[in-house]
Amino acid sequence: MKFDPSPLLPCILRLHQRIREVVLNACEQKAGEDLSEVDREASGDTVYAIDALSEEVLIQSLEEEAAARYPLVLVAEGLSGGPIVLPRGAEEQEARWRIIVDPIDGTRGLMYQKRSAWILTGAAPNRGPHTSLQDIVLAVQTEIPLVKQHLCDVLWCEAGGSVQAVRHNRLTGESGPLFIRPSRATSIEHGFATVSRFFPGVREMLAAIDEEIVLGALGPVKPGKAHCFEDQYISTGGQLYELMIGHDRFIADLRPLMETVLSERGMSLGICCHPYDLCTELIARQAGVIVVDPAGRRIDAPLSVEPNLSWVGYCNQAIRDQVEPLLQRALARHTGWQAAGNPNPWEA
Repeated sequence: MKFDPSPLLPCILRLHQRIREVVLNACEQKAGEDLSEVDREASGDTVYAIDALSEEVLIQSLEEEAAARYPLVLVAEGLSGGPIVLPRGAEEQEARWRIIVDPIDGTRGLMYQKRSAWILTGAAPNRGPHTSLQDIVLAVQTEIPLVKQHLCDVLWCEAGGSVQAVRHNRLTGESGPLFIRPSRATSIEHGFATVSRFFPGVREMLAAIDEEIVLGALGPVKPGKAHCFEDQYISTGGQLYELMIGHDRFIADLRPLMETVLSERGMSLGICCHPYDLCTELIARQAGVIVVDPAGRRIDAPLSVEPNLSWVGYCNQAIRDQVEPLLQRALARHTGWQAAGNPNPWEA
């Protein structure tokens, strides 16, 4: 049976609007120290006070709107007790949809008012626990702007359809169309190209991989010149947006591949990217961005909070041709990783 996701779209757009308003009001009324208090430790990440606000709105809104018409399973970062079935009392096998949400992707940057965060949602026909990122047929991501920022963007698409995007003016309440186009550059030279290294542990190794890629692609640095630039945006949804909008040319998040190295150093793998962080990669792909794992395969994982995911984004095929071989060789040199020897663990 083919499931039409279009009736879900208005519900999800209204949900995102409510979360954005609640979080923005909290940011305007409370200090960063209050919002950054730890509410609890969840399996996928630390839940801060600002996250707890969005979680309450998330469940209430979905139960009032979407679940009243379309029984669903909700998977989200920070949910106590794991996935929940809505409306309450319904059985999981009755659910038509499985919806995965990151209510605030980029919490740390937002609660200190450093950078926008994003609300991310992907909806897939319910196939039980085996439902995966590749089953997502509707994706929506909404910007939560800084308090001092009056413009914010919303992007969405259905599988097989075109990307829709609007820019909302918080001062006037008006929204207008937003033009989405990844960069057409054929080289990372003079552009933004980033290997993510947000947290301590193996920063020097990730930097070494980054250096090998850049020097391999562009050669030695010329005196007084900048080869290219990087942007450590601590939000996967934000990173995908930067690729879609034409700001960035290449981004790699390789944290899970560092686990063996960390173990050899007597350290543990810390926070990584999870499926809820990548639940809107459908939008990026349909906008023309190439989103793959380090071996070059389409990203896939169950719609759950546990899996640790590595991913790479290239703004176009020319950038992929320039960077991907260099990335894979650098990974092999520094970690022993081999593309051919790393089957996708989520394949059925």
